[in-house]
Amino acid sequence: MSKTIMYTILILSFVAVWVWAAIDPLYYDDWILENILVFIAVPILLWTRKSFEFSLLSYSLITIFFIVHLIGAHYTYAEVPWGVTLGQWLGTERNMYDRLIHLLFGVLWTYPIYELSVRSGKMQGFWRYFVPFMTVSAFAGFYEVAEWAAAVVVAPEAGTAFLGSQGDVWDAQKDMMLAMAGSLGVLLFLGIVKKIKMH
Repeated sequence: MSKTIMYTILILSFVAVWVWAAIDPLYYDDWILENILVFIAVPILLWTRKSFEFSLLSYSLITIFFIVHLIGAHYTYAEVPWGVTLGQWLGTERNMYDRLIHLLFGVLWTYPIYELSVRSGKMQGFWRYFVPFMTVSAFAGFYEVAEWAAAVVVAPEAGTAFLGSQGDVWDAQKDMMLAMAGSLGVLLFLGIVKKIKMH
């Protein structure tokens, strides 16, 4: 299957989920807030493709992240139906979808950032792992601050839905920790694969 066909499948998959998520979301104001990330990131990825084209694997990982994010935007992260089931599997009454997404942020964005730092930034050795980890960590922290700032200025109902803390005072810290853990796991895997290839 050609790369063009694969790119087309990724784009159509994203558009299909976005259209579904835009139809009667649970909280429209929260849906708008959650889509700010999409409205910024997707045009940047399309605009910069000529100057830096990620691998098909990276574009696939990014698309998967946006799809699971859009599902959360449709229901709000704290009210995704099967997030309750996930919580039950993990022995908690909390809807765990938001925790899953923060973990997946680290898992799914680390390789694209790694690829960018190696191919464009020419990072070598320790730095090829440190820079992606710190970038993911910084974005995870920035998102939590942006989430808090947005929740302060919008209507209370939308702000509560956007935060999705579900009464956990350490919600932001746990979310950041999961993103960092996901990133670290991917980087350890990449390091092991690199060592195997060298032998």
